Amino acid sequence: MVRWYYRSIFDELEDMRKYMESLSRQMSDTSPMVLLPSPALSTIKMLPKQRDVLYVLRVDVANTKREVVVTADMIPGVLKKDITLTLIDPVTLRISCERRDENREEKDGYFLWERTFGSMIRIIPLPRAVSEEGSRASFREGILEIHLKKSEKETKGKIPID
Repeated sequence: MVRWYYRSIFDELEDMRKYMESLSRQMSDTSPMVLLPSPALSTIKMLPKQRDVLYVLRVDVANTKREVVVTADMIPGVLKKDITLTLIDPVTLRISCERRDENREEKDGYFLWERTFGSMIRIIPLPRAVSEEGSRASFREGILEIHLKKSEKETKGKIPID
């Protein structure tokens, strides 16, 4: 007599739980700095391209004699106070922005309350080591321009926006 083994939904869920635990262990054992590309390999994509993204933060990086200039087209509607610039390490810049908006309207027997929010983070590998000291940023008409002074020593920190 032959017995057939039928897998139940609980067996599949147990396999999925074990797989998720192994992924979680791999992520916790890995330093986040390992995921950043080296400056020499700035063309490597860190994550696969998402097709459903409505807006992509476009960034240009220019290497001049004394500074590295980063220009970014920001998301429409983002204000200066919503943007944060952080120098993760001397060759990596993080641009993050968060937008929250709330609209309440009450007319002729109806009440409308809309809330919109979203955030975006972009990590940019820089061609040379830069310093927070002497660096400046400006935000005008939806264009963020960051001037980073070149440096050989390692520094980390936040950059104020004019």
